[in-house]
Amino acid sequence: MATFLSSFLPLLVLLFISSIFPKSFSTDSTVKTFIFRVDSQSKPSIFPTHYHWYTSEFAEPTRILHIYDTVFHGFSASLTETHAASLSNHPSMLAVFEDHRRELHTTRSPQFLGLRNQHGLWSDSDYGSDVIIGVFDTGVWPERRSFSDTNLGPVPARWKGVCQTGTKFAAESCNRKLIGARFFSKGHEAAAGPGGPITGINETIEFMSPRDADGHGTHTASTAAGRHAFRASMEGYAAGIAKGVAPKARLAVYKVCWKNSGCFDSDILAAFDAAVNDGVDVISISIGGGDGISSPYYLDPIAIGAYGAVSRGIFVSSSAGNDGPNLMSVTNLAPWLVTVGAGTIDRNFPAEVIIGDGRRLNGVSLYSGEQLKGKMYPLVYPGKSGVLSAALCMENLLDPNVVKGKIVICDRGSSPRVAKGLVVKKAGGVGMILANGVSNGEGLVGDAHLLPACALGSDEGDVVKSYVSSSANPTATIDVKGTVIGIKPAPVVASFSGRGPNGLNAEILKPDLIAPGVNILAAWTDAVGPTGLDSDQRKTEFNILSGTSMACPHVSGAAALLKSAHPDWSPAAIRSAMMTTASITDNKFQPMIDEATGKRSTPYDFGAGHLNLGRALDPGLIYDITNNDYENFLCGIGYNPKLVQVVTRSSVVCPMKKPLPESLNYPSIAALFSTTSRGPTSKTFIRTVTNVGQANAVYIAKIEAPKGVTVTVKPVKLVFTPALKKMSFFVTITADSKHLVLDDVGAVFGSLTWIDGIKHVVRSPIVVSQLDPL
Repeated sequence: MATFLSSFLPLLVLLFISSIFPKSFSTDSTVKTFIFRVDSQSKPSIFPTHYHWYTSEFAEPTRILHIYDTVFHGFSASLTETHAASLSNHPSMLAVFEDHRRELHTTRSPQFLGLRNQHGLWSDSDYGSDVIIGVFDTGVWPERRSFSDTNLGPVPARWKGVCQTGTKFAAESCNRKLIGARFFSKGHEAAAGPGGPITGINETIEFMSPRDADGHGTHTASTAAGRHAFRASMEGYAAGIAKGVAPKARLAVYKVCWKNSGCFDSDILAAFDAAVNDGVDVISISIGGGDGISSPYYLDPIAIGAYGAVSRGIFVSSSAGNDGPNLMSVTNLAPWLVTVGAGTIDRNFPAEVIIGDGRRLNGVSLYSGEQLKGKMYPLVYPGKSGVLSAALCMENLLDPNVVKGKIVICDRGSSPRVAKGLVVKKAGGVGMILANGVSNGEGLVGDAHLLPACALGSDEGDVVKSYVSSSANPTATIDVKGTVIGIKPAPVVASFSGRGPNGLNAEILKPDLIAPGVNILAAWTDAVGPTGLDSDQRKTEFNILSGTSMACPHVSGAAALLKSAHPDWSPAAIRSAMMTTASITDNKFQPMIDEATGKRSTPYDFGAGHLNLGRALDPGLIYDITNNDYENFLCGIGYNPKLVQVVTRSSVVCPMKKPLPESLNYPSIAALFSTTSRGPTSKTFIRTVTNVGQANAVYIAKIEAPKGVTVTVKPVKLVFTPALKKMSFFVTITADSKHLVLDDVGAVFGSLTWIDGIKHVVRSPIVVSQLDPL
């Protein structure tokens, strides 16, 4: 398949290497920010510190933004391309890459994950007590009840971080719950230039401090580790007790993203450096590439920073991106990252559109203002004119003479969903029907609209548009029904959730798993209303958001619980426990479905499955991965020792025999076969499991072979004793490319499960796909 061309890394490595050497630079005198990876061992002894060396030999002190010395060795600086090109020739320079802007991947969910008070993982981990979660996001609104330190013990003695003060953020803003806060703005300031959105800051828009002007960071932090907050709701919706996944875990906030201006690589890398030095145990980063293209690991500061953290035992959870349901839309692909997609929970906020002929169309809404109370209003679709921008209800493009006093149908896309409603309201409309296009399918998320509104899926949207076209006097009303729990089926894979296959290395299945990410209630900022629009003057303590941004902190909180219960487990062991115990069925005990299509979902959609914390505490077996394993993986995908060093900071000698990337001890198996092979072809994978259950245990292999594929396992029985805790096995997958019938996503799927017959079921997905030669 052409989609897997990126697996041919040797050629791509040569292409990308050219991007970090002088010929890739123009002679443009424009000043930009560059990140420089330096061989730290090359520092001449005459310089007392690396800072003295960098400022003396490479750049003026005023040009240097950040010095990196923990997860990454080097610095970032604002220089001309000509200057950066000349520095790339320096013998100590390993890599040079330009700073890039990234995007944010924008309760009841703990119970839905299987967590229960005084029972299971919550009880055994003491609710994550004393584990420190570092959240990389837009900051925090520290006064929220979710960040109360009532009845928490002293700050862990190992904590070395700070509470950085700034605009409307004093040292007292931190406490025994929110134990640290920092902000990183130098990359933004360099990109914005004098008078830009950060340097010329307007305190009604943003705060030069860890305080959250956007809301996203407050939401993700409280999702991961918010305290119990009674009588919580978003204007009456989702009323109940709000709490994070790890309510007693400590929080350290690293503000790397800024309202309306995104998140810059140089600042993200500085936050990784600081967080590792500060002493966090878990890092949660709901941020990804803003250009839809995944960079190779040695040009990806999130991958580099995360490796520096994981290699020191810190678990890093990341969001899979919101560009689904397109194939190969998953982001944050490094195998040491845990990549989290989004699913629904069993709670919804239904609404109905009732059209003039009596038909009722099901949708969702979080509108909380004055209702239409069944009154029918004229219905209009601006797209009927054929003008796309009008169909999308873009700013200043609705004619008040056409829409005043009417309900307006707006197509989803190009502008924020809630902004379309504001356009309708300004033009005099009384309500809005937000219709999905084909690309969004039937996937719906609730929004706190500023006027009566209801979101409809693509099919229902087509129904209401057809009604407008065929009726002389179309009318409609909107009935908002509030909060409903016990929804079935759930979970369902969210239509927006980033999908596989892995666009860099298809041998590693991504996403790893999914977690709740649709209509999640969590704490919110006072700086903006629930829609995030500047014109929304409402204040709310909690808000309901959707995105893989919301799914990621569920896994971060889960990691804190598992780390607390099993302090000796590595990040890979924690991921393995989550993946091998994940659920692949919904609450109707049927295979999970894809919200976008209504059909059965696949591991390209959900990875190993949906996070199930009722089982992850005691997984039985784990697949562990060492730093050396990751180094061999990088060698196996074609990186030379210099490129491996850019990622790992270590001087590496790649093995004489090139390692197979698919031999990384991952809890999933992805087999790629060439389309040009003649006759049956076999691939053999080796995996090693560690027994973390009862000392004397016997596991039997159960194979669900993908359609048209033969799978064998040797040995089929694993016998563990107190003296024998690790065992390896071989998985051989045989396929005939000429007769392999792939499904509509270009792969077939199966599984390998180890069962002890008592309580443990250790499941790994198997993916078989085809690869076109270059």
